[in-house]
Amino acid sequence: MFRFADIAWLWALGLVPMLVALMWVAARSRRRALDRFGESELVKKLTDSVDGPARRWKAVLQVVTVALMAVALARPQFGNRLETVRSVGQDIVVAVDLSQSMLAEDVAPNRLERARLAILRLMRQLDGDRIGLVAFAADAFVQSPLTVDYSAAGMFLNAMHPELMPVQGTDLGAAMRVSLDALEQGARDARVLVLVTDGEDHEDDFGAQMQRAVEGGVQVYLVGIGSTEGVPIPVFDDAGQRQGFLRDEDGSVVTTRLAEETLQRLVRDAGATYVRAGAGGTAFDDLVDEIARGQGEEIDSLQVTRFEEQYQIFLGLALVMLLAEALMSDRRKHKRIWSGRFE
Repeated sequence: MFRFADIAWLWALGLVPMLVALMWVAARSRRRALDRFGESELVKKLTDSVDGPARRWKAVLQVVTVALMAVALARPQFGNRLETVRSVGQDIVVAVDLSQSMLAEDVAPNRLERARLAILRLMRQLDGDRIGLVAFAADAFVQSPLTVDYSAAGMFLNAMHPELMPVQGTDLGAAMRVSLDALEQGARDARVLVLVTDGEDHEDDFGAQMQRAVEGGVQVYLVGIGSTEGVPIPVFDDAGQRQGFLRDEDGSVVTTRLAEETLQRLVRDAGATYVRAGAGGTAFDDLVDEIARGQGEEIDSLQVTRFEEQYQIFLGLALVMLLAEALMSDRRKHKRIWSGRFE
C-alpha cells in the first residue's frame, strides 16, 4: 500500500509549473536583450561558447529537484508491518482538604495553592493514567471522576476552594470513603490514593477506611502540608482582597498548624506512607514524580499497521539531481588554434 503521511506538502508541486514559467520568461527576456545588443552575426559569435542544450538540461534538473523535494516533504510511505501497541496505566485519586485552614500562608503562596500546583504538575506527567479529584472538609464529594482528560481535570482542580464546602472541618474518614468508592468504579488493579491535608482534625472512621484500602490493594499516600507552628488564617472579600484574619467568637485571631504527630500516627497504624510538604521542601514534588513513574497495569492491547517511511529515496534523488546540475557546465569546449593569431 502506498500513501503520503503529510499530503499537504504535495501542494508544493504547484511550484513546478511556476518555476517552468519563470525560466521560460527569463530565457525569452535574455533573447530579446541579445537581439537589441547588436547584429545577429556578431551576437552569435560572442555567445558561441554557450551550450544551449546543456543550459536546458540544467533547467530540467532544477525543476525535477524541486518536484522531488516536494514529494519527500509529503513523506511517501509504502510497505507496512503489524505492531502490537499496549496501553498501560493506573487509577489515581487525589483528595484535597478544602477546610478554611488550607488558606494559611505558611507555605507559599498558601497551602491550597501549593497543593494545586503539585497536582497540576502530576497531571502534566501522566500518560494513559486516569486521575480523579475529591474535595473534602467536614464532608467529601467527587469533584472530578476518573478521567484521562487532564485539561478538564485541571479546570475542576482550579475551581476547588473552601467556599465549596458548606461545613468546615477535616474528616479524613469521609475523604477516604469517597475516594475508595471512586477507585472501585474505575475497576483497575493498579490504584493510588493521595490525601492532601493539614490534618487539624479527623474522625474515627479513618482507620476502618484505611483497612479497606489495604484489603483492596490501594496504595495510600498522606501528604501533610503546612508548618508545625501556629499561623493565622487570612480572610478575603468577594473581590479577593484581604480583610484581615479569621477570628473566633471572642474576637481572637484563629491560628492553624500542621498536626504532623496525628498524621504520622495515623499512617503508622495503617501502614500508609506519610509525606511532609513544608516550606522549601521537595518531598511533595518527589512523591509526584514517583507516582507519575508508576507502571500500572496493561489496560488494552491493539494491533496497528505501521507504514515504512520512504522519503529518503526521493530526498536522495533530489540531492543527486542538485549535484549533477551543479557539476554540469553550460559552456562548450572549443579547440583553440593559437598559431598566427598575433601575426
